[in-house]
Order: sequence, then structure tokens, then C-alpha cells
Amino acid sequence: MARRIPPLNPLRVFEIVARTNNLTLAAQELHVSQSAVSRQIAVLEGYLGVELFKRERHGVTLTKHGETYASEVLPAFDSIAAATARLLRNSSQGALRVRTYTTFAAKWLLPRLPAFQEQHPSIEVRIDSAIPDVNFDRDSADVAIQFGDGGWPRVNSDLLFHDEIEPVCTPEYLKTHRGPRGKLDALLKHRLLVSHYRRTDWDEWLEFAGMTELASGSERMSFGSSVLTWQAALDGMGIAIGQAPMLKAELDSGRLVRPFAMPWSRQKAYYLVRPQVQREPRKIAAFREWLLDTVAREMA
Repeated sequence: MARRIPPLNPLRVFEIVARTNNLTLAAQELHVSQSAVSRQIAVLEGYLGVELFKRERHGVTLTKHGETYASEVLPAFDSIAAATARLLRNSSQGALRVRTYTTFAAKWLLPRLPAFQEQHPSIEVRIDSAIPDVNFDRDSADVAIQFGDGGWPRVNSDLLFHDEIEPVCTPEYLKTHRGPRGKLDALLKHRLLVSHYRRTDWDEWLEFAGMTELASGSERMSFGSSVLTWQAALDGMGIAIGQAPMLKAELDSGRLVRPFAMPWSRQKAYYLVRPQVQREPRKIAAFREWLLDTVAREMA
């Protein structure tokens, strides 16, 4: 048998009138007129078939039925209010939990994070690295930075930047392995460094550049992450596919160079994602604003 629950808005009005014993105070708390409060009480009394309040010259008082009903309804509303406060407190307080990839954290986020902490010293940031897409119902994360096409269900996503890739190596490696009269094709006949999770990058860039045949017989050395792949390039072990936004410091300092100067911007990109249905606390809003501002400034 279905449970009988009265209309919730009239029930809420009843709770406030019973708690305050005053129609005027109830109207002020609800930001409505006193007559609107009276109408809602009448709706509830009509549903229940009993009189809940005595209308007297100087206000209202609970009837016997009203007192009995209020003794159980008011604690129920107290429990709802307490549960809501706990939920909001747990979601809005504490550290900001950011989920992303190890490479993005190490090469992009961490070098820039001190600027966020300087602006928001009261917000602690905790970074969790993982490969699978975030599931906010399952994972302990407030926001995530993910790679893809931005079409994830049940999340709001902000585009950060597209995936721009091209070969990188050290200036010394370039000098040693380029061909006669500086021909660059020779670089592709030596060792190509490959990241396990981005193992198609070389083939896709070579196709884009029209150089697939030049590297058809080249040795390939694989590493477990892009960070290790780029470190191998820095150590002069070969030439790697770099992601320009991740290697800004190395490229700006000249530790790595882009010998072909042929960047390819792919359709997939990095996005900031957060739950679609969420009461967005200040810590999330602050981090989102800082992140988008930082990206926009650097892209400009």
C-alpha cells in the first residue's frame, strides 16, 4: 500500500507556524504574505480532514490534533535540516580533490599550482592521479581534468586546450643525428621514443607530416608514461613526440627543441570536468576561475 504523504509545501508552512506560533513570523521566514500562509494551512487541513490551528483574536494556537501532529512533524524537519547541513558541509569544506593524469599533474598543473595557492591560501589542494575517466558517484573527487572529446555524460566540461603534438629532442641530439647539410629526415631513422599510453602519437604525426615511409624501419623504445619518455629525450636517448603545453618550460629554456616545427593540433583536448548537478562550493569556483584564466593567459 502506498504511503500517504501530504503536499510538502503546506506541510513546510505548518512546520514553521507550529514552531513560531505566529502567522506573521512564518510569513517573514517564507518571504510570502500572511494570507498565503493561511491558504497553505487550509490546504493541509483539507487534506488531513482536521483542524490544526485555532484562529483567535491575537493569533493562532495549535489544536489537540495540531499538537499531536506537530510533535512528530517538527522533529522530522529537524532531521532533514541536520542531514542537509551535514551534506553541504562535507561537500563544501575540506580539501579540493583534483583527479587527473600523472603526466598532466607533473608537467602542467604542479608547476603552476603555487600561483593558485598564493591567491587562495585557505584552500588545500589534493591531487589524485588515475587513467580511467572520473565517476563522481564512485571516486573521491570534486573536479577532474580529462582528455577526450568533451562529450562525457552527467558532467559540465570546460575546454582547456587541444592536444598539440610534434617531435622534440635536445639540441645536442639534433646536431648529432641530423643529416648532411642539416637535413632533418635523418632524425626519423634513429630511435623513436614512445609513451605506452600514447603509442599511436608517432604514427599519427608521421601520417600528418607525410613522413611515414621515412620512419618505417626505425627502432622504437617504449616507456610507461609520457613523463619517462620526455626524460629519455632530455637524456639524449632519442626523439620523442612532445605535447607543447606540457613541455613549455623545457622548450622555453631550450633544453628541448622542435626540429621539424610542424605541430599538429588534434581534435581531442584537455577539459576540466565537474558534476552536472552540484551545489558548487567556493573552492571549486575559485579553482575553475584560476585554471581558465591561466590557460587563457598562456594561450594568448
